[in-house]
Amino acid sequence: MTSPSTASAVIALDPETLRSWFTEHRDLVVIDVRSAAEFESMHIRGSYNVPLPLLSEHTDELASRLGSRVVLVCHSGVRAEQARQRLNRSGIDGAFVLTGGAPGFAAAGGDVVKGKDRWDLERQVRLVAGSLVLVGLVGGKLVSPKIRTVAGVIGTGLTFSAASNTCAMGQALSVMPWNKAANEPTRESAILALPDATEVTDEVKAS
Repeated sequence: MTSPSTASAVIALDPETLRSWFTEHRDLVVIDVRSAAEFESMHIRGSYNVPLPLLSEHTDELASRLGSRVVLVCHSGVRAEQARQRLNRSGIDGAFVLTGGAPGFAAAGGDVVKGKDRWDLERQVRLVAGSLVLVGLVGGKLVSPKIRTVAGVIGTGLTFSAASNTCAMGQALSVMPWNKAANEPTRESAILALPDATEVTDEVKAS
């Protein structure tokens, strides 16, 4: 586990520590910010699915329901860190980002729920970006040099993505039909379904 030197620093939590927290802390809340389809594919048992776009839209309301022990989960840590920064601005300054995401937790022997195998969003982004770069290079050689600009545009986009810690391509892919689940989380089914932090705290004190 690492401690932040600034408010923007990632607060990482290793899977082994999270495993112990499930038995040691009743006030623990694990929020998976991946898409509903990714969540259905595999998620940590007991975690709540609040996809990043939904969290971003209702950050303040979500923050009001959370206590001091919050762990955020995605695949690579990028979306979880974006969620952590948003919650930080809404007063949740101690949320953790799980190292390795749900796959890392499973590899460490953690209890997960598995469903239909799907590609995670980060893998889809790599496939699309790589394919477009390849098309640009091959098309530029065989069809027209102008097609090479496609590779340049993708490279610029990936550079901006890394610098800003955002991913426009990932956001676009997340709304594709194959990344949709039968029951998409909503404010009512996801955020309002979370246990109220005040009630949990009172139960812990009473026990």
